[in-house]
Amino acid sequence: MKVLFATTNPAKVKKYKDLLAEKGIELITIKDLDFKLPIDENGKDAIENAYIKAKTYYDRTKIPTIGMDNNLFIEELPEEKQPGTHVRRINGKELNDEEMIEYYTNLVKENGGKLTAKWVYGMVICSRKSVNKFTWSKDHFYFVDKPCEKRNPGYPLDSISVMPESNKYWLEYPEEYRKQYNEKDNVEEVVQFIVNSVKE
Repeated sequence: MKVLFATTNPAKVKKYKDLLAEKGIELITIKDLDFKLPIDENGKDAIENAYIKAKTYYDRTKIPTIGMDNNLFIEELPEEKQPGTHVRRINGKELNDEEMIEYYTNLVKENGGKLTAKWVYGMVICSRKSVNKFTWSKDHFYFVDKPCEKRNPGYPLDSISVMPESNKYWLEYPEEYRKQYNEKDNVEEVVQFIVNSVKE
């Protein structure tokens, strides 16, 4: 069964593709289509933006479609300075991975060299039968003002994320450990949500 993931983010695809294949679901992405639709991600939170993406692509393709978005909250910043849904869009510009690392390391420097961060994720699946929504969060880390040398394409802020129990960069942990940690960090639950949504 084919399911469209309305994203161009390789890290998001990598996280779920193999696990879904084991469940009989072939994950395809916008890159597999011969078109890309303009989307105005003007929702007030991750769920609304995820819905906009999923509904836009489902209406065009009629393939069950996953939309996903995430909000970033930083504990030490006032509400008007929160990235929220505009993690990549700063002052109207869409930042690439390296520009994001530069922007956020500067933000950390301006605020004491360490910031407590929290991701809130939203996923919406549109299909012929239903619209299903799921949300979860990840908050066991902080940002620092000097990135490590390693990169995770699509998730640039992993390069400035440090785990408090070890004071090690997230990307310095072995890949197998990160995979196991992610499995605890709702990945299996998300996969099951996708399976249930597209097979109901």
